[in-house]
Amino acid sequence: MPRLLHLVASPRSQRSASTEVAVHFIERWRARHPGTEVRTLDLWQCQLPEFGQEAMDAKYAGLSGTPLTPAQEQAWTILRELAACLHQADVLVLSVPLWNFGIPYKLKHFIDLVSQKDILFSFDPQRGFAGLLRGKRALAVYARGLDYGAASFTPAGRFDLQKPYVEAWLRFVGVEDIHSVIVEKTIYGPDEDRQSRERAKAQAEALLDAMAPAP
Repeated sequence: MPRLLHLVASPRSQRSASTEVAVHFIERWRARHPGTEVRTLDLWQCQLPEFGQEAMDAKYAGLSGTPLTPAQEQAWTILRELAACLHQADVLVLSVPLWNFGIPYKLKHFIDLVSQKDILFSFDPQRGFAGLLRGKRALAVYARGLDYGAASFTPAGRFDLQKPYVEAWLRFVGVEDIHSVIVEKTIYGPDEDRQSRERAKAQAEALLDAMAPAP
């Protein structure tokens, strides 16, 4: 039975373009794969811990091979438990709005917490880094208020720090099978917003075959 995780980075709930398109994809996925276990991690509805002194000390103790103190072990256990949903999922669906040309701080907070050695990646001095989420598929749905086409006044090559960052992170932690859908021009009026969402839903639906679980 495939397991799908929806990672929600928008606080706009049902008004969110990225969440709406992601939910549409998930509904169509469940229709095709009715045995799928779907879990949602809404980053605006959970209490993300601070990466404080104990966690930082645990990080450097782990890097140096020093045994962790009980307080450090407790801090590290919290991070492992937070990352467990990523390990358990076969398919990752991320709904990500663009904020100030990048990603929302809640998503950055989550990434900073779980992207740790022996949690989402390993490190060997001879071979370098290796992601621990290998064999998974990901769909990232990006929402943007403006037009980020090549001819616009905010061309993606200069202003898009959203999609490159998310996909660099996914690859770093081992996810190579990455698909994306972009909803743009959502502040160009209700008609353009609706049409952009419908186009993105069709694009997401067209990815169902490419992301289907192996037989």
